[in-house]
Amino acid sequence: MAIQERNALKKGKANKLKIINDPIYGFIQISNPIVFDIIEHPYFQRLRRITQMGFSNLVYPGANHTRFHHAIGCMYLMQKVVRVLRFKEIEISKEEENALYLAILLHDIGHGAFSHALEHSIVQDITHEEISLLFMKKLNEEFDGKLSLAIAIFEGKYERNFMNQLISSQLDIDRLDYLNRDSFYTGVTEGNIASDRLITMMNVKNDQLVIEQKGIYSVEKFLISRRLMYWQVYLHKTGLVAEHLLVKVLQRAKELVQNGKVLFGSSTLLFFLKHSIGKDNFDSEVLDKFSKLDDFDILSAIKEWCHHDDFILSSLSKRLIDRRLFKIDIHKNPISEEKIGKLKSKVLEKHPGINQDNLHYFVLSGQIENRAYADHNPIMILNKQGKLLELTKASDHFNLKALEKPVIKYFLCYPKLP
Repeated sequence: MAIQERNALKKGKANKLKIINDPIYGFIQISNPIVFDIIEHPYFQRLRRITQMGFSNLVYPGANHTRFHHAIGCMYLMQKVVRVLRFKEIEISKEEENALYLAILLHDIGHGAFSHALEHSIVQDITHEEISLLFMKKLNEEFDGKLSLAIAIFEGKYERNFMNQLISSQLDIDRLDYLNRDSFYTGVTEGNIASDRLITMMNVKNDQLVIEQKGIYSVEKFLISRRLMYWQVYLHKTGLVAEHLLVKVLQRAKELVQNGKVLFGSSTLLFFLKHSIGKDNFDSEVLDKFSKLDDFDILSAIKEWCHHDDFILSSLSKRLIDRRLFKIDIHKNPISEEKIGKLKSKVLEKHPGINQDNLHYFVLSGQIENRAYADHNPIMILNKQGKLLELTKASDHFNLKALEKPVIKYFLCYPKLP
């Protein structure tokens, strides 16, 4: 036992030097008291009750891991990055090191219940990144400014640009963790990337995060793995239908509550159903209420709404709870209004209770996009001569350039026709 641990225990203080056993990486050390205090904070503990992958467990039963798992994993990978860069004589102060851990630990703290679905229903016009920043600023007040540098790095306002790239870029720590983690819990092996090698190949040149040339094949595999994981997991048709159903359930619940109907729900959930919350009125009080909203509020409410006398709310809720989801058609080309109109007529004919007024709850259309690599803010390769090359110019993979082009598909969801 370390001397500082013994002294802390003698003084009756909590032991803040903890070890977490992670199924992906093994033992993860929390070697810093401020990091420990942030993890122990109710804002962060809430992430234990937020699933990482929404309704993907309706497709992959093992996908029940949480945002808490992911955040701790990201911190572990950041610890490895700091060690690698220091070994390569990139100066990182102790203050910068702690700030990097805090920034990556809190990068997803603004996610709502079931992750992205709440950005379009419970709250509007405010992203989870913006809410994360609000949480970080609130925590900074509580911790007497100890998160100021972490916030500057998170916002991209710190003078050392490569540190922000570690938090948010096309090869950031967030992606390195979630691809491996989601691959592990879903069993989709295509997402299993060589994160150890990618981190070992990281370097800094001209204040940019770069990958050394001998790591280029690992980068190529990373991009292809990301593309495959989006089609096989994140944009899987069943998960897509379930997420859109959840959005519609919450929209209907909000409509009913704001029209004076009484619905079952936790006080926190009912607050967001009663009020229209967006960027302009997301104040400290709203932030505190948001910090108490999680997957359990949503699921417990939906279970009760299955028995509500409103046909739309109850039927959509039952579909989610019983996994009797809408059928989905996915097309490469835009779906014509004529085809959508014909389908709506069939749905109206075959399903009693559905009428023109509520049809938009039962026939949904939209588009999905998969872009493995964006040409802005590119991944830079450091060649053996010390020069920087953009990835597609450094690679001999003839298909890599094609990954820059977004692939767009169009979907149509509707109740199965008898």
